[in-house]
Amino acid sequence: MHPPHRRRVVRRFWTAVVAALALPLTMLSTGSTPARAAALQCSVDYRTNDWGSGFTADLTITNRGTDVIDGWTLTYGYAGNQKLGNGWNGTWSQSGQSVTVKNAGHNGRIAAGAAVTTGAQFAYSGTNTAPANFAINGTSCTGAHQPPITVLTSPTAGAVHAQGDAVPLAATAAAADGATISKVEFYDNTTLLGTDTTAPYSLSVSSLTVGSHSLLAKGYDSLGASADSTPVGITVASGPAVVASQTQLPVQQGRTASYDIKLSTRPSADVTVTTARTGGNSGLSVTGGASLTFTPSNWNTARQVTITADNSGTGAATFESTANGHAKASVTVTQIAAAKAYDARFLELYGKITNPASGYFSPEGIPYHSVETLIVEAPDHGHETTSEAYSYLLWLQAMYGKVTGDWSKFNGAWEIMEKYMIPTHADQPTNSFYNASKPATYAPELDTPNEYPAKLDTSVSVGSDPIAGELKSAYGTDDVYAMHWLQDVDNTYGYGNSPGKCEAGPADTGPSYINTFQRGAQESVWETVPQPTCDQFKYGGQNGYLDLFTGDASYAKQWKFTNAPDADARAVQAAYWADKWADEQGKGGDISATVAKAAKMGDYLRYAMYDKYFKKVGNCVGPAACPAGTGKDASHYLLSWYYAWGGATDTSAGWAWRIGSSHAHGGYQNPMAAYALSAYADLLPKSATGQADWAKSLERQVEFYRWLQSSEGAIAGGATNSWAGRYATPPSGRSTFYGMYYDQQPVYHDPPSNQWFGFQAWSMERVAEYYQQTGNAAAKAVLDKWVDWALSHTTVNPDGTFRFPSTLQWSGQPDTWNASSPGANTGLHVTVADYTNDVGVAAAYAKTLTYYADRSGDPQAAATAKALLDGMWDNHQDDLGIAVPETRADYNRFDDAVHVPSGWSGTMPNGDAINSSSTFDSIRSFYEDDPAWSKIEAYLAGGAAPSFTYHRFWAQADLALAMGSYAELLE
Repeated sequence: MHPPHRRRVVRRFWTAVVAALALPLTMLSTGSTPARAAALQCSVDYRTNDWGSGFTADLTITNRGTDVIDGWTLTYGYAGNQKLGNGWNGTWSQSGQSVTVKNAGHNGRIAAGAAVTTGAQFAYSGTNTAPANFAINGTSCTGAHQPPITVLTSPTAGAVHAQGDAVPLAATAAAADGATISKVEFYDNTTLLGTDTTAPYSLSVSSLTVGSHSLLAKGYDSLGASADSTPVGITVASGPAVVASQTQLPVQQGRTASYDIKLSTRPSADVTVTTARTGGNSGLSVTGGASLTFTPSNWNTARQVTITADNSGTGAATFESTANGHAKASVTVTQIAAAKAYDARFLELYGKITNPASGYFSPEGIPYHSVETLIVEAPDHGHETTSEAYSYLLWLQAMYGKVTGDWSKFNGAWEIMEKYMIPTHADQPTNSFYNASKPATYAPELDTPNEYPAKLDTSVSVGSDPIAGELKSAYGTDDVYAMHWLQDVDNTYGYGNSPGKCEAGPADTGPSYINTFQRGAQESVWETVPQPTCDQFKYGGQNGYLDLFTGDASYAKQWKFTNAPDADARAVQAAYWADKWADEQGKGGDISATVAKAAKMGDYLRYAMYDKYFKKVGNCVGPAACPAGTGKDASHYLLSWYYAWGGATDTSAGWAWRIGSSHAHGGYQNPMAAYALSAYADLLPKSATGQADWAKSLERQVEFYRWLQSSEGAIAGGATNSWAGRYATPPSGRSTFYGMYYDQQPVYHDPPSNQWFGFQAWSMERVAEYYQQTGNAAAKAVLDKWVDWALSHTTVNPDGTFRFPSTLQWSGQPDTWNASSPGANTGLHVTVADYTNDVGVAAAYAKTLTYYADRSGDPQAAATAKALLDGMWDNHQDDLGIAVPETRADYNRFDDAVHVPSGWSGTMPNGDAINSSSTFDSIRSFYEDDPAWSKIEAYLAGGAAPSFTYHRFWAQADLALAMGSYAELLE
């Protein structure tokens, strides 16, 4: 199967956080041996993503019988000229119109009632009728009814229309299995624009507002099935405009490149468009199409503008195409070295990501979690965002500065992040009342959500906060300079917690701070109750949402924020590279103020190094028995899962609190950021002990990797200073790291946090950067072993398709850490349960191999990095970036119950009831208006698991960064 949705981070402020990862399909044998094998029974669900001249086919094979299918061959046929390009999760071949798929090594066994997926890409012309018959091992399968194929044929992607002009929408829809098309709906994102019940399906819309729009069509057939088209992004301008086919154009030295221009609307007379360089690299010039005349008859016919680069120099220039009475079109053209094909790829992806019509950004310029809205992982809606996304935006713009020499976008990204994701003083108004000698009141973390609320316990002693005073002295403020982790960018929930506002409500149009996870290690995203960061008791119950999580005699209106340390560390990491690259260009001064802010963020990030209640680190058992820390003895010097801070909204109430986290995950460490904050002059913190703390953290993090490295080479889960989140007694014989107990699945258990290979790739990439920059021998030793293990489980086929580990399984534990004589960890083992072609993880993995190969000279690492990048580039591109289909078996959990104590009742801002009968969907009824909701309805009604092709911002940014990194180091 393909589970790239299993994604990182989830946060909370009182109790252990749980990540929003979905369990893979479980392949279980019945254990019985029938006297006679039953006849094979199967079904095949066939879905496509069709763009008119090609399509991807996603097939789910379900074993409907009682016996295991041990090895399978799928056969079916097309009626048209469909031609196989490449396939995945199986060996695909075609003879004429007949297609054969043999199982891959990892998915050949299908238990009774279980399913596996496979897929391929095809080209075609004419019609694309779905296959009517499928067979497994020669036995005909019961074919589930196939949904219709819907393609939005107008407008074209990237089109620009003048406000008030009619935007022509048109779609084709074809039904399968003898059904007929009953209607086609047209949407602007999730807003229904109109419906057509007769072919040709079309709609003319004049009401679209100025800005970017994501349009799609959704076809319904006479049997009740439906399917939506691939989204098409367009822009509506305030008036007539010159339209360019792209916003970014790379040109290699001594060569030419071209882009197209046309007009957005029919003029009444001839219009002359003039294109000229308006600033930047003088080595670029217009050599064709400098003056083009458009007439009322050819205004919509694209004409070419050609740019030529001289034989030397690099850098960007802006070219503007202007015409009287029309808004201008601007294209950034970047001259790159003649051999830098991967820099050209970076710029092409960057152009797709940053094109407003692609849908990655809100009107404020905030990166969404994904272009698509129906997606549930750590964020529970696609148009939420995370501090992770902001940090990737910073890194993306740093690489853009390196390639183009333009650092304004890096500064701008930090400004957006500071404005919208770092709480203002108005959002954290009572920090001046914070008492560093009593940081917070203890509350235990409990095992399951239905054990909550957790009672506050004032009798448990807590330690003192040793860094609050020095931070205030260094920066002259009581406020915390850190990102909150989760934001409802479009205010979909309706809390209206935009920066500087507290529960402004559904009418507020700005991005809104929210929280979700808060009830223990077993709480998955499907069991969360969203709540505002500033709880004024306006929504929820009589105490807002507070009494769902903590038990107390009375409740005060309050604010609370949670930081994701890996994201803030990534922001520092991005600032390091930006500063290095800008200095190499002689432009360090352009970003010096921003880099200083990154150093400040890193100073506050030290809260992630502390035990949750500032108790002494090491052998900490029993809430009362574990001694309170008296300073730095409460620091484990690792990057923990979160830190949080909060207080009263009433400025006269006189209280505020701060907590660290006792849980450290191997996947969250960032020695690159620790190196930058301890040894790189431009990023040294201003506080009295910040640099020294980060120097110790750097050493401790590298030791942590060594301690967690399995016999095979993969990095295990982590460690905790508070077993079970309540300083419980750990299992007998549990090994330790500086007194912290080994925890193979720190923080969350649904599913176990140590299973996702993405944590391996993310974390090792930071180690590889640190090694590449410094040559550190301890980092190299960890990487040598990890890279050998990862490469041994990576396959790249001749056609560029690939697979690498997805789900990991663990046994044993590491040796208790001895810094002077580390153990060999012969009792700690990892196995690979299944494999994936997840493009986001592949990008991080390729970057790891790139940085490692650059310093070590390892040829296999370099070759595999290139093969992964080339395979994704050649096989998985689309109009929005690089993506692969995903089957989301976990979406059967939309109906999961959400624990609400009996007798508790309240409402969400939209009126959804919150009570003991609540489910994930019932308190998020807005999902039922999503164009993709019918896929979920069909699945919940017993259909096959739905397939989605998601464009996550972090993944697309990392793909572009992987191309840029390869260009810099290995091309």
